[in-house]
Amino acid sequence: MSDEHNPENEQPGQAGQGQAGEGQGGQGRGPGGRGRGQSFEGLGSLRQAFQQARTAPAAPTPAAPAPVVLAPTDVEPKRDEFGRSYATGKRKNAIARVWIKPGNGKIEVNGRDSPVYFARPVLRMLLNQPFVVTNRLGQFDVWCTVVGGGLSGQAGAVRHGISRALTFYEPGLRPVLKHGGFLTRDSRVVERKKYGKHKARKRPQYSKR
Repeated sequence: MSDEHNPENEQPGQAGQGQAGEGQGGQGRGPGGRGRGQSFEGLGSLRQAFQQARTAPAAPTPAAPAPVVLAPTDVEPKRDEFGRSYATGKRKNAIARVWIKPGNGKIEVNGRDSPVYFARPVLRMLLNQPFVVTNRLGQFDVWCTVVGGGLSGQAGAVRHGISRALTFYEPGLRPVLKHGGFLTRDSRVVERKKYGKHKARKRPQYSKR
């Protein structure tokens, strides 16, 4: 029994395996030490990141919309005895008569509120565009009557009339509205039907024989 545990009876290969095992154990301890070094390096990088975050400039906050500066003009405002300004707007075959006065942003079209008359949100957005461009949203009440055309043409006519009425109420707003194209009458209309054609330009089918 003692011969089995005697170191002299061990073969060289077995001894090498034992040393190799010790070496692997040492390597197992080695990475642990390297792990500590890596953790210190990680802490150092975190400290640098915090320092850079502190020294980095703060993100710019979104600036508020700049107020519209009224252009100097010698034109007198056009207002009636009730403090209203009147203008006519046109688009396609629609014609709108528009009155504006200071208020809380109510828009009445042909005796009905704009959300009822213009059910589509896009059409209501068209009505508010002149007020948004001039930073006058919710500051004027609008009363208008519109005839002719469809809803799209009528909405464009009301927008045209509102834009012109704003220039009459505050002449200093004319450059802003003119630059945005709100004062230009859209002259596109339906082309009339011609004789011998199905529509304005559609011709009958040609048959050689």
